[in-house]
Amino acid sequence: MKKIPKKNFPNLLFLCGPFLLALGLTVGVILDKWDILPLVFIIAGLLICIGWVFFQAQKNQFWNQRSTVSTTNALVATLAVLTILGLINFLGTRYQLRLDLTETQLFTLAPQSKELLRTLPKPAKLWLFTREQNLQDEQLLENYRRQTPKFNFEYIDPQTRPGLAEKFGVKDFGEVYLEFDNKRQLVQTVNEYERLSEVRLTSRLQQITSNNTAKVYFLQGHGELEFTDAKNAISQAIQGLADKNFTALPLSLTEQTTVPEDAAVVVVAGPKRELLAGEVTALQDYLNRGGNLMLMVDPNTDPKIDDLLQDWGVKLDNRLAVDVSGTTLGLGPAAPAVTEYGQHPITKDFGNGISFYPLARPILIEPTPNVQSTPLLRTKSYPNSWAESDQQNENLEFNEGQDLKGPLTLGVALTRTLSSPSPTSTASPSPTSTASPSPTPTLSPTVSPTEENSQNQSKESRLVVFGNSDFARDGLFQQQLNGDVFLNSVTWLSQQDQQPLSIRPKEQTNRRITMSTAKANLLSISSLLLLPFIGLATGAIIWWKRR
Repeated sequence: MKKIPKKNFPNLLFLCGPFLLALGLTVGVILDKWDILPLVFIIAGLLICIGWVFFQAQKNQFWNQRSTVSTTNALVATLAVLTILGLINFLGTRYQLRLDLTETQLFTLAPQSKELLRTLPKPAKLWLFTREQNLQDEQLLENYRRQTPKFNFEYIDPQTRPGLAEKFGVKDFGEVYLEFDNKRQLVQTVNEYERLSEVRLTSRLQQITSNNTAKVYFLQGHGELEFTDAKNAISQAIQGLADKNFTALPLSLTEQTTVPEDAAVVVVAGPKRELLAGEVTALQDYLNRGGNLMLMVDPNTDPKIDDLLQDWGVKLDNRLAVDVSGTTLGLGPAAPAVTEYGQHPITKDFGNGISFYPLARPILIEPTPNVQSTPLLRTKSYPNSWAESDQQNENLEFNEGQDLKGPLTLGVALTRTLSSPSPTSTASPSPTSTASPSPTPTLSPTVSPTEENSQNQSKESRLVVFGNSDFARDGLFQQQLNGDVFLNSVTWLSQQDQQPLSIRPKEQTNRRITMSTAKANLLSISSLLLLPFIGLATGAIIWWKRR
């Protein structure tokens, strides 16, 4: 019998490796059961193959060859790059980071939306009854869903699922409904020209999750801004309040002597005539029992509310606020543009945004016990802004001793704590002992310290005063931050801390270049003829010098 040469033994042993590996895979596939037997064959085959590779490498001094070293380095570098890319992909999937580099943060939810979603008590779902899935709408809804797992959305074709469309009462393509806790509400109708709005979606989400509706009363009868769609109306502000789950109602204090008990806020919007003494008293009584009042008083008017404002340390200045720097924005000097806001919940998210107030009067504030005041709106410093006393003079200039230097306060928010007195022990004579010189006192029931603390509850009254009312008028309400100033003030006055404040609509900055026909033709000629000719001439000159 011929012996196998010792040097061929490793090669024969290597043949067992692929054989055992194939055997293990075959057994596992046939039995459809990857238990201990196929795994033993597979592991043994792999070990034999790996051992043979290392044996051959050692025998031929494979690792000492220059080609092996370079190949190994390239392989290690490739594996390192793949590993890093895999880790980046894993981290990117696990921990998402989004950067919004647009000037107005078009693709970032407002802080108010984030707070509302963060405190969402129950799951909410948005149903979009449309065939087309718009990318812009999807990006907005994905931003909502990233804030909380309780928010979801789904696109529905009304024709393929008519039962569901009938359940929601869908009448046309593009209708968007919000469903929360067995309640359904129409958000808006989207189409080619109108996409899904964060302002409307957050407002409807706030409405449907709220259990009560606050009532805002607007005083009438003194030339105030009207409810209806007229020249001097605040219909857009009324609609804005409705979107935030407020109910706006007219109030006449000549027909009823007191402010209704269900009034969350009372608004006096630009009275042209004076209030009756009884009306001012009714407003004072409303504030004294913990009410909330907004006063918007234009210059050159006297509604006779000085006594009410004096209790709060507020005085309306009779001069006109002037801002000569507003001409760069296309505004007149009598329409101050405000970019400086106080540190207050009403204006905390405004940043350097713009709001403007045509024909405004300054507001003076004096320290008053139990009253905390915060200026909301401040004009620019002198010499850009001052309070003009001579309003008839067309040449506006500052006059020392008569005018007031800026910055001027055009709006202020005030709070006053009202403490109800706790019951104390009082002596009252008995009906049968009125003639006795030493009547026997009858004491009230003893009040424990715990009960006394609970009965000594402090109640807060709030007041917001603006030296202008036109900023909330139709046409100006939707300009810049004007509407936010009004809606945020009402929300803060209502003392509903769970309500998010107003959301500023995000508009993309118009960066289009407008040019005449001659300039457009010149640009076309220069780009099609002049620039190619310059490149050709430059190349010809270089060729000629190197020739």
